[in-house]
Amino acid sequence: MPELPDVEGFRRVLAAHAVGRRIRTVDVLDAGVLRGVTGAGLRRALTGRRFRQPWRHGKYLVVPVAGSRAGAAVLLHFGMTGSLEWEVDAERQRFDRVVFGFAHGELRFRDMRKLHGLRYAPDRETVKRLLARLGPDAADLSAAGLSDRLAGRRGQVKPALMDQSTVAGLGNLLADEILWRARIDPHRPCPQLDDSDLRRLHTRMRTVLRQSVEAGRVPPRKTWLTGRRDDPTGSCPRCGTTLSHGRVGGRGTAWCSQCQPR
Repeated sequence: MPELPDVEGFRRVLAAHAVGRRIRTVDVLDAGVLRGVTGAGLRRALTGRRFRQPWRHGKYLVVPVAGSRAGAAVLLHFGMTGSLEWEVDAERQRFDRVVFGFAHGELRFRDMRKLHGLRYAPDRETVKRLLARLGPDAADLSAAGLSDRLAGRRGQVKPALMDQSTVAGLGNLLADEILWRARIDPHRPCPQLDDSDLRRLHTRMRTVLRQSVEAGRVPPRKTWLTGRRDDPTGSCPRCGTTLSHGRVGGRGTAWCSQCQPR
């Protein structure tokens, strides 16, 4: 499931291989991933153009299009199964949906489930409008900013962290990992978080994001909760207690009842 670290990895792929190169072809192999634009419209907008340096906001990758005074951009959201791949002389895969062709390779938007997809924004105002509902990017959020974003929330802390309008970029794996490291039960109501909890939560969030971005994903290391959560008999990497599993905010959740007491 792509979360902030994965999207940062996709940004690096695009920046390394496609920025500044002329887009020779735009092959829409499955228009089911397009949002607000047709295949023909996307081809007209991008063929012969060049991508500029991409940037990320939460789980969105924004790719400006060079030569557009209005600030046009392509926006990619990878849903639960999407990715961005650079391929040279490789057969196209079953789930390649949109392929941007360059002189020496192809940039492929690949997605099995097609839950979100690709948008074309013809100007800066459209980009702003499409991102307006998002909260601050989790990697840029200060301790005071996190406290402010959670202030007034009455629900449980895990769903609050995963609400993209509150904090952009955190998904299921990141939320569980951060809460485990901060020793905060995912069920705890936000009003019960004191200043010490919030400072610890922010510190652990920064650490998890930094290490995950370096790895290009949320790494399934055995010293991390994410490395043991899928094992029904998995134990806490910190204290050895068998992990608890359940649903919080409708999402499958793992936590340690010893390290994260209610």
